[in-house]
Amino acid sequence: MKNQNISQTYQSFKDKWHLNRDLAFAETLREGSDIQKWITSRNGFNSIDDFQGWLGNRERILDAGCGNGRVTALLRMNTEPTQEIVGIDLTAASVAKENLSGSPNLKIYEKDLLGDLSGIGKFDLIYCQEVLHHTADPAEAFSNLVELLSPEGEIAIYVYKKKAPIREHADDFVRDIISEYEYEKAFDEMKKITELGRALSELDVTIEVPEIELLGIEGGKYHIQRLIYHFFLKCFWNPNMSFESNAAINYDWYHPQLCTRHTPDEVKLWFEKNAIEISHFHVDHYGITARGLRK
Repeated sequence: MKNQNISQTYQSFKDKWHLNRDLAFAETLREGSDIQKWITSRNGFNSIDDFQGWLGNRERILDAGCGNGRVTALLRMNTEPTQEIVGIDLTAASVAKENLSGSPNLKIYEKDLLGDLSGIGKFDLIYCQEVLHHTADPAEAFSNLVELLSPEGEIAIYVYKKKAPIREHADDFVRDIISEYEYEKAFDEMKKITELGRALSELDVTIEVPEIELLGIEGGKYHIQRLIYHFFLKCFWNPNMSFESNAAINYDWYHPQLCTRHTPDEVKLWFEKNAIEISHFHVDHYGITARGLRK
């Protein structure tokens, strides 16, 4: 079953990236976009200038699991040409190469995070976000990346966290069905969930809910789409992106069978076991972001 999950996840992401080659690319690079703010803020930066300062004068930066190269491009855009940027991906290296052709001092390799990475050298910064939870062994993949850190190098990761119980149940229910479908059939089903996300987003409805510990619901005021999205069902919608792109993001969540969710204590243990001292740790409704320096 594990090998079937690996091959299914590989094909799922290959279809996603090769059939949606520019997915979220422009929004990732557009200053002030929700996607760019999500990337910078979860990593502890209040602005793109702060993000640039973090990248600083690091000689070599790795984007591990670069997909179509959208974050690789963000890294390139906010560093000096003298700094080398490297991207690796198992399913979409050719897509990233095409999207990033002409970028100075930038290389893309087809690599498995659980495979032999020794041939690409050492790095001052390793960025691996929205990736580890799609590997067969996230903890081992993390350790494999740590081996690439230069002395006093930094690694920054983001993984899915365990969510509210009804959201977990609904997500697994949909995934168990959708993951058996070929791309086109699965994508058609995702369009329906995307329509729901759009309809909820367009409602001018905010409600206040009490804390419901039994359901993992934090008390407070929520727009109705955020309430459903946080605690009951992933139904992504971003009005700045096309309908097809929104559907592809929902597909990204539901279709791959390898999609682990983690606890903060579990992630902290990865860092401890690999002698990485945590410098930033952030938990939101969706995931866990952690940055750390080699001791």
